[in-house]
Amino acid sequence: MSESSEAVILVGRKPTMNYVLATTMPLTEGKKVVLKARGRAISKAVDVAQVVTRRFIKEADIESINIGTEEGRVGQDGRPRSVSTIEITIAPKKGSKKK
Repeated sequence: MSESSEAVILVGRKPTMNYVLATTMPLTEGKKVVLKARGRAISKAVDVAQVVTRRFIKEADIESINIGTEEGRVGQDGRPRSVSTIEITIAPKKGSKKK
């Protein structure tokens, strides 16, 4: 699967524009991009998706948004903790492929 039509970007602590640049590269090649984030990085992933689709690549749409919860991390008190997750799929609009 070296030639995947989908790029996965894990959003974390880096500045927002780093993720915007990483997202625009595969989109200009006609690939889908999946932004994944957990916890506090969720708001940054949403910001990245909005900046990419509204300012940088207007020929891209948010295709799907999946939210969930990961359980199993043990906190300092020994109880399991829940961490929220999000996956945002951005795809080029149909018919807007560059040749």
